[in-house]
Amino acid sequence: MTAIEIGRLLRASTAGFVVGCRASQLNQPSFGALVGVSLENDCQIYGLIHDIHIDDDGLVRQLVTAETVDENIIADNRLNRNTPLEISVLVVGYDQNGRIYHLLPPRPPLSLDSIHLCDPGELRRFSSAGRFGYFRHILRAEDLPVGELLATHLKQAHEAHSARGDGRWIQAATQELIILLRDDYPTLMSVLSALGDAIPGENG
Repeated sequence: MTAIEIGRLLRASTAGFVVGCRASQLNQPSFGALVGVSLENDCQIYGLIHDIHIDDDGLVRQLVTAETVDENIIADNRLNRNTPLEISVLVVGYDQNGRIYHLLPPRPPLSLDSIHLCDPGELRRFSSAGRFGYFRHILRAEDLPVGELLATHLKQAHEAHSARGDGRWIQAATQELIILLRDDYPTLMSVLSALGDAIPGENG
């Protein structure tokens, strides 16, 4: 499957990065989706989208106060606006020479590197490597909506695994979260509640 480019890198650290994209590209990425960025030396960084941010600009500030706005002007602004939409990504691991590590990468990607949306096969491969080590990157991200992010990611991964007849992945993932959060009851309840909304009947 051909990789779907969703934008190019604006800024980055080893723990996360921000992607700029056009409004016309926003129909592809979504909250909780797994994305990848390729580096040299056969290395690829993986991350989860945790925020999609749309800044205003001078023209938008003028248009929102108008009584009516022509549909052509709205379409032109969304397609040709100079201010990019920003997608924030939490790094959860990387692939080096064909092996996936649920660790922070050796270095961050560089400005203007291309970021692509991972297809279901890539999502299955990343999420089934090891023993859910990448969960710790999500759980320690105190400023993020951890419960919602985990639930949305698990829903997408569950759908990818179920499409190949593996209905056991979600049970193993949920059990691992229960173990990791056994000493943090409020966070555990938040995660399980969000997971229950995302995948009814699959979080028991």
